Amino acid sequence: MPDWSELQHDPLVLIVRRLNLIEDYLNFGTVCKSWRSVATKGNFNSNLPRIPWLMLAEEEEDNTCRSFFSLYNGMILKKRIPKASGKRCMESMGWLITVGKDEGEISLLHPFSGVQIQLPHQNTTEHYEFNQTPVPWTFVEKAVLSGNPCHTSDYVLMVIEGHYQFLSFWRPGDLLWTRIRKPINFRHISDVVYFSGHFYVVDYSGCVQVCDVSGSEPSKSYIIAQVAPWLDGKYYILESLGSLFVVSQDGVNIRYVKDDRERFSPCEDDEKKTSYTYGTRNFLVFQIDLDACKATPTRDLGDRAFFLGANASLSVQASQFPGIKPNHIYFTDNCLDAYIHFEEGGGLNMGVFNIADGSIQPHYEGVSLSRVCPPIWVTPTFC
Repeated sequence: MPDWSELQHDPLVLIVRRLNLIEDYLNFGTVCKSWRSVATKGNFNSNLPRIPWLMLAEEEEDNTCRSFFSLYNGMILKKRIPKASGKRCMESMGWLITVGKDEGEISLLHPFSGVQIQLPHQNTTEHYEFNQTPVPWTFVEKAVLSGNPCHTSDYVLMVIEGHYQFLSFWRPGDLLWTRIRKPINFRHISDVVYFSGHFYVVDYSGCVQVCDVSGSEPSKSYIIAQVAPWLDGKYYILESLGSLFVVSQDGVNIRYVKDDRERFSPCEDDEKKTSYTYGTRNFLVFQIDLDACKATPTRDLGDRAFFLGANASLSVQASQFPGIKPNHIYFTDNCLDAYIHFEEGGGLNMGVFNIADGSIQPHYEGVSLSRVCPPIWVTPTFC
């Protein structure tokens, strides 16, 4: 049998340059020292489109190591990320936005290279003392980048913070967060996306606004469209193939248990003898016409598949990735109240929603729960 570790450098380079899956690339570099020497960023086609991995919750045995589940082949890859240990994680463009469990410190962390960018503490936001949350790791609800810090220093990080009430942004070099002034009738903020040079935001009433952080008045925003409101829901906003979409998710908030058909094990209130539960029941999708300033409902996304959760909401072309279903929504648990108040934490409300018929199937058969950082979508990139 040949000794594969003795393959010469040039043939190894030719082999690694033919790899398209980042999973194969990472496994290639673990074979031996000589194979690892050619598994460099320059020898991998990092411009190919990627589908997110499901980053699972921390394991009690080793909280410095995180497992990633690949939808493409069902593999689980493990990566040591000690800088994310014990922290709540959100995601944008392959970067983790980490928030410390006890102190509430914030940073940008690239999970596969270990590069870390320190951000101003959350207490540098305006009137922090009046808006801080009871647990520090829930102060930032969502975080979205305008550009990848691996490729440019000209980017903006936008966050939803302070009980979902405010938007604040940070640019490299800033010493504190800048608060955006929202319209008076704009309610608590549900999601934000960077699209075509602007940040677009949707609130919990389905109202869509645009923020131009590069203009002469970067702290102002303007309402542009209204989606039909849904009382027991959460809203997401994302770009897909040059169009803007808003998705409303029904059932994500904690509610009273009505009967035994509820999907999840309830949380018991010993004092009131009341049971609570939560779980997705339906999604509605709206395409936003920016010229006409209107939202049109649709049940046909064509070749698109959406990925929603505590990540920057995103879309992929399903036909480019075997195993990914078109006209489906892949979602993870994004109910902060459940993280905190349910004894087992969050992570139960995950699945794949078929927009055409309304059915929900699991995308990960295991159970992965946490009170701080349940599973999230992470797009694998190199830095």
